[in-house]
Amino acid sequence: MEQDLRSIPASKLDKFIENHLPDTSFCADLREVIDALCALLKDRSFRGPVRRMRASKGVKGKGTTLKGRSDADLVVFLNNLTSFEDQLNQQGVLIKEIKKQLCEVQHERRCGVKFEVHSLRSPNSRALSFKLSAPDLLKEVKFDVLPAYDLLDHLNILKKPNQQFYANLISGRTPPGKEGKLSICFMGLQKYFLNCRPTKLKRLIRLVTHWYQLCKEKLGDPVPPQYALELLTVYAWEYGSLVTKFHTAQGFRTVLELVTKYKQLRIYWTVYYDFRHQEVSEYLHQQLKKDRPVILDPADPTRNIAGLNPKDWRRLAGEAATWLQYPCFKYRDGSPVCSWEVPTEVGVPMKYLFCHIFWLLFWSLFHFIFGKTSSG
Repeated sequence: MEQDLRSIPASKLDKFIENHLPDTSFCADLREVIDALCALLKDRSFRGPVRRMRASKGVKGKGTTLKGRSDADLVVFLNNLTSFEDQLNQQGVLIKEIKKQLCEVQHERRCGVKFEVHSLRSPNSRALSFKLSAPDLLKEVKFDVLPAYDLLDHLNILKKPNQQFYANLISGRTPPGKEGKLSICFMGLQKYFLNCRPTKLKRLIRLVTHWYQLCKEKLGDPVPPQYALELLTVYAWEYGSLVTKFHTAQGFRTVLELVTKYKQLRIYWTVYYDFRHQEVSEYLHQQLKKDRPVILDPADPTRNIAGLNPKDWRRLAGEAATWLQYPCFKYRDGSPVCSWEVPTEVGVPMKYLFCHIFWLLFWSLFHFIFGKTSSG
């Protein structure tokens, strides 16, 4: 399929997405199977040290759902976890218990789903891997199951959280050294951030995801996280287009050009958190001063999605530069598709204290000059 995409003219990319990238019927079937599985887990009581735990809900997290293959995260929220510390301290035990529960469900044949549960990678594994298949699904799905503290249980994802929520997250309630490692707790906000987008933008995200997977198959690990490419696509559209009807090849080219400029990237959003709360503001300024690339998770300010290793980006940037020469970025007459004009960084407002001092000095000077003039 790599050869297919490389040789597709720019004008045919929409047709390529329609023909080769995931069909909605498969996604709907997958949701039904996951809902059935989560309902079974909710009905079961855990045993041993976590016997008071119950699965309150399950959410299919970010993943890859492309024609011929699919993998995803399945986040299981547990009702008796009360903090991040709880999640971290009991993660290993919870993973083992969820594995037992899945094996029992399979043995009891209480649903038409077949599991292949993999052995735990280590005693301290933070995820359980398994394959899932069902009669209604045309392919197997690989899942990583992750137990999580239901941080957002009382939050309305349609509204901006109270900024004290993020201040509490930043000021000591996140275990030292664990910043950004608990992002699965923000799954609801992360999914809504992507799912609320216009249909054509979501199709462009699918195209970029497909390109990313082709590169990952060729390069192997390490490469930047897929979520970083999804966010980069949203950013490119927000700053370069912001219309529901756009030229797919232009958006695709813009994202790949941003990948080649990874050393300049400083991207963040203020959809869920912002600079109005002083403690949050100071923390954001620290985050945004770090070495680039910086792409802050729109739901979790403690997590830089771009990661800490620029070498990951350098390898992907090399592939992006090569792909920009392919026919998928050219019109039929051979002329190149133009990208959107998109900055590589989002501006950062002045710190509150500095801004306050600036305005005090300004007004003092203003009154000094005009007070002197009026008295004269």
